This record gives sequence, structure tokens and C-alpha cells, in this order.
Amino acid sequence: MAKERELTAAKRQRLLELTAGFRGIVIFLFVISGIINILALTGSVYMMQIYDRALTSGSVPTLLVLSTLAIGLYLFQGCFDVIRSQILIRVGARLDTKVAPLAHRVAIDMPRYGFSSSEALDRGRDVDTVRSFLGSQGPMALFDLPWMPIFVVFVYILHPLLGALTLGGALILTIITIVSEIRTKTLAQTARKATVVRNTVADSNARNAEVIKAMGFADRAVERFNVANRDHLDLQTRTNDITGTFAAISRVLRMLLQSAVLGLGAYLTIKGDLSAGAIIAASVASARALAPVDLAIGNWKNFVAARLSYSRLRDTVVALASSVEPLKLPAPKQLFTVEKITVAVPGSGRVILSDVGFELSSGQALGVIGPSGGGKTTLVRAMTGIWPVVRGSIRLDNADLTQWPDELLGRHIGYLPQDVSLMDATIEANISRFEDRPDPVKVIEAAQAAGVHEMIVKLPEGYNTQLGANGTALSAGQRQRIGLARAVYGNPFLVIMDEPNSNLDNEGEVALTNAIKSVLARGGIAIVVAHRPSALVAVDYLAVIQNGRLVSFGPKHEIMRPVAQAAVDSSRRVLA
Repeated sequence: MAKERELTAAKRQRLLELTAGFRGIVIFLFVISGIINILALTGSVYMMQIYDRALTSGSVPTLLVLSTLAIGLYLFQGCFDVIRSQILIRVGARLDTKVAPLAHRVAIDMPRYGFSSSEALDRGRDVDTVRSFLGSQGPMALFDLPWMPIFVVFVYILHPLLGALTLGGALILTIITIVSEIRTKTLAQTARKATVVRNTVADSNARNAEVIKAMGFADRAVERFNVANRDHLDLQTRTNDITGTFAAISRVLRMLLQSAVLGLGAYLTIKGDLSAGAIIAASVASARALAPVDLAIGNWKNFVAARLSYSRLRDTVVALASSVEPLKLPAPKQLFTVEKITVAVPGSGRVILSDVGFELSSGQALGVIGPSGGGKTTLVRAMTGIWPVVRGSIRLDNADLTQWPDELLGRHIGYLPQDVSLMDATIEANISRFEDRPDPVKVIEAAQAAGVHEMIVKLPEGYNTQLGANGTALSAGQRQRIGLARAVYGNPFLVIMDEPNSNLDNEGEVALTNAIKSVLARGGIAIVVAHRPSALVAVDYLAVIQNGRLVSFGPKHEIMRPVAQAAVDSSRRVLA
């Protein structure tokens, strides 16, 4: 219970940090909007004074004084409008500065939990949507709406019937706004999901461009995108139809109301209940009273999109608050323990690994073997903390991985994935894991441990070579060896490698064996997942993973004997 209260307090604190300082700005903008709307009465009062005073008296000085005063008031209104607009733009930039890093942190984590990269990047687009909305006309309409009564009261003072007509028009437009909200709310959410699906397909096609080109199924890939795009366009069209229709109705009603005010004002003037100047003043004031509603309806699509985006950003902030920062622990030096873990695929919940457990001590190396699809890579993802475990625990020096802050844990774990993907940066930045001030000695030591230093220095720009997107400037083998250098950078206690020799030649395999030996020599622990026996030269123990279970674990020579015998028996059966 205490932990839940602490978590709730953390979430509340996160949300307060998200909007810290904004309340005062909102109040200031509300006051400025009031001043702007009061100054907006200038046109109505000016028209009334011109028709009722300057024209009837024929006084040019009166006309000049009224015009000068009106120009001054218009300039003040313009200045306040500019101030309000610039404040809203800066509020958007400030919100972006606060939330964008948090949203990107969640975007990095989302693929670990079964989300597509497009869904993850959508968090960043949420920040852009909110910032763009704050810089548009939409927020100004929202700030002007509460000040509508100023104009209604002004028209009512001119004549109660004109005030009632203006109020009735405002109520009708307000009802239209509410109906527009009801009709578009669910549709906008569905359209957003369709957009994510379309972007996911587009992202998948882009990532597999080489395969699509080589195997000639580009037309089918494009058709798959077209299907998703048609759903997206259908929903967007329906949403735009609704908002566009209501916006058109709003504009027509506003023009009808303005004409109705003129007609009723003319009737009242004929009856002697209203002056000629009051007709024009009432028409201008009534139009200004309904302008915020009309503007709000016209920007309703953007308002709905911004509201949905802000809601997701609040969820993002809360999600980050759900994890309490653990206490900083000393560097691990002795044990790595996997205690009866069960791992399921994030998103689907399908269990792939069950009741797997073993323990390694400082200076030991483990090789993990088994058939494809048996769960080896899943084990790797669990041991590195990429995928959470359903049951059991993974420990460094008896402390569960969840007790280590991510950044600190990363210093103690080196990871070489099966598909090495390098960042769009220099070789030095990739090896040093983007440290602010990487130690050149450590960078070179890591490259030498991976046997890639000589290759790097032969490049025209050496360690400053830009790798481009996904490191495509290098061959697969070179990328794998630089990935190995990144894994051993900083001498992490635990180094985990998934198929580390899949793209290596003989020279690279020798370098890999030497790198594993160097990890063991300094008291670290190495775990190697491999199909090719050449990657297992330096390991002490073997684990056999089959059908999601650990079927064998022990010294390498004990495990390899039955495995080799099984291979011989299989060959004999094939020859027979």
C-alpha cells in the first residue's frame, strides 16, 4: 500500500512537472485575451460615433479625433495579439523541450514490449502535433470564447432584441460545436490508429527494401501499403467531411445572423427605436461575438488531434513515473544467476522460454546451443533486460536486474546482437556508446580486443569515419567486429554475444576467441550463443536450449560428447 501511494505521488509529481509554470501563463493569456476582446469593441463604437456624431454634426475635427483614437486602440489590440501569439509559440516550444526527451525515451522502450517502430515514433509526432496546435489560431479561439458575453452585452445595450438574436445565434453555433465534437471524437481515434497501421507497413517496406527489390515482390508490397492507405484515407475523409460540413454551416449561419442583425436593426431604426450608427455597431459586434465559435469549429480537427496527442503524452509521463529509480549498487564482480525464468513475447503473451536456470562465476564462459527457434535469442533478450521475465529472476551479484538503473546496468553489460545495427555516427561514437567525452585509450583498447583496430586506421578518416544509416558504409563482417568492440568497451563484467561469428572470416573468428579470453582473463563472464562450433573454442560450459527449455547444462566436454554422437547417428541414418 505504501509503495502504491509512493507511485501515485510520483505520477502526480511527474504531471505537475509537465505543466509547471503553465498555470500562471494561462492566467496571463486569459487576461490578455480579455483586453484584446475589450479593444475589439473599437470598431463597433467607432462606427456608431461616426454615423451618429461626426456625420450628423459635419465636424471634421470630431472625425479626426475619433479616427486617431480608433487607430491607437487598434494598434494596442494588434500589439496584444502579437504578444499572445508569441507567448503561445514559446509555450509550445517549452512543452516540446520538456516532453520530447521523455517521449523519445518511451519510444525507445516501446519496441521491447511488442509495439512497432511506427507506433513508437508516433510519440514524437504527438509532441509535434501539440506544439503546432499551440502555434495556430485554435488556442486563440479557445481563449476568446469566454469573452463572448462582452459583445452580447454590448449588442443587448444597443437593443434587447438585437442582444437576444445574437445570443440565440451563439447558442446555435455552440450546439454545432458540441455535435461536431461528438461526431468526430471516436472517428478521430480510429483514424489515428489507421494512420499508425499505414505507417507501420510503410516502415516495414522501407526496412526490407533490398529483399523486396531482389526477390521482385515490390508490386505486392505496394498493394499491401495501398490497402492500409485506403483505410486511412477513408477514415480521414469521413472526419474531414464532418468537420468541413460543420465549419461551412457555421460560416453560413454567421453570415445569416449578421444580415439578420442588420435587417432587425433597420426595422428598429424605421420604428425610431435605434440610430443608424447603432445598426452598423450591432452588426460588427455580433459578428465579432460569434467569430471565436466559428474559428473553433474551423480548427476543431486540429483541436481534437492535439487533445488526443496531449492525452498520450500524459500517459507517457505517467509511464515513466511508474518506475522508481533504484539505489545505485556497486559494480558486480562475482556471479551471474538465471533463476528458473519464464519469458513470453511482449504483446502476444506467448511463452517461449520456461524454467531456465543456471549460474556462472567470475572468469567463466558459457556457450548456448540448440536448434533454431528453440529460444536462444529469447534467452539473450531476457539476460540483457530487453524483454521482461514473467517468472523467475536474473541477477548480477544476487541483485535482480530491475534493481539496477538502466545507465549503470549498461556499463556492466556488453551486448552483441545477432543483427548488428550501428548508429549513424562515427566509428568512435559507436564504439564508445555515445559517451560525451570518450576516452581514446579505452576506444582503441576495445577495437584491439575485437581485432578491428588495424581495419579502422586503414580507413581514410580512421575512427572519425561516418558510418551512415545502419552502418552501411561497412561490410557485414566489419559491422559485426565493430559491434564486438562496442560490446567490450569499458570492460563490462558480463558480455553476451548472439551468433557473433555469423559474418566473420577466419581472422575475425580468431579475434572473437581472443576477445572472449580477454573477458575471462580480467574476471568477467562471457555468454556466447552460436551454431558454428568455432565460436565456442574459449567457453567452459555449454547449455542446450530446445523447445523453450534447458535440456542440458554442464562442462563443454561432457555436453559435446553426446551432441557429437547424435550428429554421427543422424548422418548414418541419412546414408542408410
